[in-house]
Amino acid sequence: MKKIVVVGGGAGGLELVTKLGHAFGKKRQADVVLIDRSQTHIWKPLLHEVATGSLDINNDGLNYRAHAAKHHYQFQLGTLMGVNPEEKTLTLDSLSDDMGHIVLPERTISYDILIMAVGSVSNDFGTPGVADHCYFLDSHKQAERFQQALLNQFLRVHQEGPEAQLKLAIVGGGATGVELSAELFHVADMLKAYGMPEMSGKRVQVQLIEAGQRILPALPDRIASLATKELIRLGVTVSQNTRVVRAYDGGFQTADERNIEADLMIWAAGVKAPDFVANIEGFETTRNNQILVKGTLQTTAFDNVYVIGDCCACKQADGSFVPPRAQSAHQMASLVFDNIKASFLSEPLKEYTYKDYGSLVNLSRYSTVGNLMGNLMGGSMFIEGRIARFVYVSLYRLHLIAIHGWFKATVIMAAQKIGKVVKPKLKLH
Repeated sequence: MKKIVVVGGGAGGLELVTKLGHAFGKKRQADVVLIDRSQTHIWKPLLHEVATGSLDINNDGLNYRAHAAKHHYQFQLGTLMGVNPEEKTLTLDSLSDDMGHIVLPERTISYDILIMAVGSVSNDFGTPGVADHCYFLDSHKQAERFQQALLNQFLRVHQEGPEAQLKLAIVGGGATGVELSAELFHVADMLKAYGMPEMSGKRVQVQLIEAGQRILPALPDRIASLATKELIRLGVTVSQNTRVVRAYDGGFQTADERNIEADLMIWAAGVKAPDFVANIEGFETTRNNQILVKGTLQTTAFDNVYVIGDCCACKQADGSFVPPRAQSAHQMASLVFDNIKASFLSEPLKEYTYKDYGSLVNLSRYSTVGNLMGNLMGGSMFIEGRIARFVYVSLYRLHLIAIHGWFKATVIMAAQKIGKVVKPKLKLH
């Protein structure tokens, strides 16, 4: 019996392993295994809400082990250290508890078919001081760590009196930086209802720093322009054409030798695949550590290894690479599932073609802007306001349906609605 291993339980990886479990694991045609370094899944576009406390992963996260039991695959907790494509083996790092005691030793796992879905991490481009002084939002653990620091800062500002201000600096004007900027004001306003009557968005100073000519560089100009106007209306200082050259305890230094002071510093600029990927012998990688693939999403050297999501470097007909977005991860997961099924039946494999269905940026409760349809109709349709917000929420609901099925996803969505009535709107611990 063949062994199919998926490394990485992000949006694409989890949707793929769910389909594989039902197609092959349930019928005992293959052993299906998911490996992830965390026990819990959260949809990555929502990490900025985890970071501000608007979303509690204890209530809204998915436990891999419980999910695996219901969807006919196995789950192994571990951090991938390396891959030996020639021997068809993976090496997982040892696992220790909070006291430093080894729970699981270093392990080697064999596979017949491997799917690399390890996602991406922020790219600090080697900027001095960033690793030591900045918060990152690449995982729910990092988001929760920032949430604790943010809550402590809100307590400090409230205690110091009405003149005190909380200064935050966010490097990176992509979707994460933009959505986090707006969410911070929303959270500050909500704290009035939770024992901080003097707290409001007016006591928060947020500076969004983007090295490029404008924020949201991957999206159309109209979306970026409207998002910029909305952020400025909220009170965000949007600094474009501003390159950070150093981070220090208390702020950033820019290329024009300005100092931007901050109580909390977040780095959300650039993405790359994890560094260990570049060291896997036999894989061709880009300068951002992404793994080069053929049109079938198989690696250039090994037909039994597929790559999906942010760590995948798939070249399009025009020479550009498929952008690292959630929608491309979903599409890649579906194609790889079809190709694995085809390989079992000795049928020809399909080629991947990226379909851009548009992009949406959610500015908390204040606004949502974006474009829909993309290549579907040869152009795009601009949307904003309630319609855009509805579509944005629908994308998350489609993800829930993909990993739970219609019935359970509907129950989960109903439970979340009820939870908003009976539970605090903010995570306060």
